[in-house]
Amino acid sequence: MILQKKSFDEYYEPAEDTFFLAGCIQNEKGRAALDIGTGSGLLAQVLSDNFELVVATDISLDALKKAHKTVKNCICCNSADALRCSFDLVVCNLPYLPSDKVADSAVDGLEEGLGIPTGIIKSASSVIQKHGKLVFLTSSLANYNELIRRTESLGFAAKIYAKKKLFFEELVIVECTKL
Repeated sequence: MILQKKSFDEYYEPAEDTFFLAGCIQNEKGRAALDIGTGSGLLAQVLSDNFELVVATDISLDALKKAHKTVKNCICCNSADALRCSFDLVVCNLPYLPSDKVADSAVDGLEEGLGIPTGIIKSASSVIQKHGKLVFLTSSLANYNELIRRTESLGFAAKIYAKKKLFFEELVIVECTKL
């Protein structure tokens, strides 16, 4: 997979999907939270109000340079692959757009919008403690029912938490509890 190189100032700017997910997680509380694919760091900032430890990961060093201005614990890695600790909550605004290749790692999810999100969820499952939660955002543009099925096959109970209709898609937030 070849990722498009971005300039220093480029990262995923918060948009309608990020703000929707932020509103859904703002009252979550616990000891430790992880924001996978943090982009601007907005979700990690929201979590920092109610968690003792918040970690933000991203594969883009440029995004982390931006996020680090407001988030203390930024790690450049793929999903949660470099982490060996456990979290009460993991959140992710997934790259869910169906695509043939990854031209933009912030949005391209590969076939049916499942390839990249499935990998992220597998990585996240290794750091979520038992009864911990995974909350992710996907879209009606992706095969989100299949993504929920794949998530459940990894040992989660999953349910649709919220939906928001936009002009061209419906945003879908899925809440999962590790069994």
